[in-house]
Amino acid sequence: MARTVTLVNEHGSPIGTAEIMEAHTGTGKLHKAFSVYVFRKDGQEILMQQRSIKKMLWPLIWANTCCSHPFENETPTAAGERRLQEELGFTVPLTPLQDFVYRAEDPSGKGVEHEHVTLLLGTGDTAAVHPNPDEVAAYQWINVEALRALMKKKPDDFAPWFHLGMEIVWQHSPRSF
Repeated sequence: MARTVTLVNEHGSPIGTAEIMEAHTGTGKLHKAFSVYVFRKDGQEILMQQRSIKKMLWPLIWANTCCSHPFENETPTAAGERRLQEELGFTVPLTPLQDFVYRAEDPSGKGVEHEHVTLLLGTGDTAAVHPNPDEVAAYQWINVEALRALMKKKPDDFAPWFHLGMEIVWQHSPRSF
């Protein structure tokens, strides 16, 4: 059976479902997603991942800790905890921060992301990372201030949703995690 995503309106209310490829091609269809941001050292470091070469969209680009789409009737928080385990081999409790909507076309022309994203925050001071190579090419714990400078210096090295999500996270004082 094909994987589906939940289509939503601009407010995040479900309006139907679509096959995942259909939602990510053409002009894209607005659908529900989540982005996980795991911090350690009192919010001074974030775990980011380099997306696998196998990813259709933004392969080998650096992104937040993990991101994906909830299953139908699955909360973003439950989905985030599930995907942390599937992608990075650990889980931590996650807390929703804020939602945002974005649309971005992959530079390769292979597809588009048009998502209503729930940002999820967690603390992973004791997390041992065991990445799934089908999902993650590399990972790195990085100081959030060094990340901010790097994102300004080399913006194309980072996924567009990571830029947007980190701006929201920075506005909410990441050192308070």
